[in-house]
Amino acid sequence: MIQRIQSVYLLVVTILLIVCMCTPVGAYIAEDYSVSKFTNLCIVSADGVKDYAPWAMFVILVVAALLSFTTIFMFKKRMLQIRMTIFSTILLVGYYATLITFIFMLKDDSMTFSASWTLCLPFVAIILNWLAIRAIGKDEVLVKAYDRLR
Repeated sequence: MIQRIQSVYLLVVTILLIVCMCTPVGAYIAEDYSVSKFTNLCIVSADGVKDYAPWAMFVILVVAALLSFTTIFMFKKRMLQIRMTIFSTILLVGYYATLITFIFMLKDDSMTFSASWTLCLPFVAIILNWLAIRAIGKDEVLVKAYDRLR
């Protein structure tokens, strides 16, 4: 059913990933204290020039959010729901690997990276995915027990 607890978990994951997509991930601070915003889609330098190098992080978040949202409506196919949630979790781990790669690849020697609070949102989404997997598994066990009693 849609009103199960795993649906709430997956909906919150979707919301968290959308918030993470829309807010800056951090900032590069140069020695002259000029700040370049680092978002999931682009880097906006202090003079307003945009560099669309980290677009892959945006794509990963969009795919993970869409996957989590469509998983909500697959409540009749619980094993597929578990597999899709596991794949979403793997995507979010890949997001962190991509983020670390872009942080070090786009950083100059004279810059420091200052992380934003939004970097914790995909980690919270990973935890909620794990809770959703556990709840879906409990539902599967319950359905199999009911089938055995018939």
